[in-house]
Amino acid sequence: MSASRVPLLPAISQAAEVLREAGVHSPRADAEQLAAHLLGVERTRLVLAPLLEPEQLAAYRALVERRAGHIPLQHLTGVAAMGAIDLAVGPGVFVPRPETELLFAWGLGYLETLPHDHRPVVIDLCAGSGALALALANARPDAEVHAVELDPEALVWTRRNAEARAAEGDTPITVHAADVTDPGLLAEFSGRVDLVVANPPYIPEGASLDPEVADHDPHRALFAGPDGLDVIRPMLPVISRLLRPAGGVGIEHDDTNGDATAALLTASAAFTAVTEHLDLAEKPRFVTATRV
Repeated sequence: MSASRVPLLPAISQAAEVLREAGVHSPRADAEQLAAHLLGVERTRLVLAPLLEPEQLAAYRALVERRAGHIPLQHLTGVAAMGAIDLAVGPGVFVPRPETELLFAWGLGYLETLPHDHRPVVIDLCAGSGALALALANARPDAEVHAVELDPEALVWTRRNAEARAAEGDTPITVHAADVTDPGLLAEFSGRVDLVVANPPYIPEGASLDPEVADHDPHRALFAGPDGLDVIRPMLPVISRLLRPAGGVGIEHDDTNGDATAALLTASAAFTAVTEHLDLAEKPRFVTATRV
């Protein structure tokens, strides 16, 4: 073994300790993800790349140092996952969270309950990177999927990911630069939509957030007024107009707002089967309902 090369696994262990001391929530997993990114291999294959060149070690330590500074892991790797796909992410767009996988899974399950007498129409409101829209289009190539996003910086990522997935062979989605609270949004689809999914801004103003969220995710994608419902509240009439009878909706919300979001859906009288769902940490995370 050349004296200039160093074993990978001890380097990962050292990196994990640096991240642990910095207060990173998943130090070992992040240390492994950064090593896999640097080496261009799957995380599960790190054991097959046992030695690092000096320049690789230096680059790895630099990545670890940036992660210890609470720069989001996905900003360092440039990738976030949803369903079976990877998405490009970076500054200017909200990084999809693992919790949203549950909303994706619910939406996919809902589509499986539909009759096969028409092509399913799906709309993703506040699409950001396009995670939900593109994961659903990947899983259901028969669906007509639309993604709605207002923020120009986020739209760059929505369109970039939409083009990349289409180039990979997925059914292309349609991206709309529009306000999800606009009463006239996508008027041509009124009463025709089978499924609406939404991961809108939903954090109450003034809430305390981890540095990597507060300092790196766009504030416009995070906060929604004093109670966190300033986007969800005016979005509901739009959703009720878009959905066909028995159409489904799933809305992610702040973990303090499960009851309030469900109450808004119930009070509108346009929805039935209003159901609250927990995330993997047993916190309220999204609400689903069916159009009357």
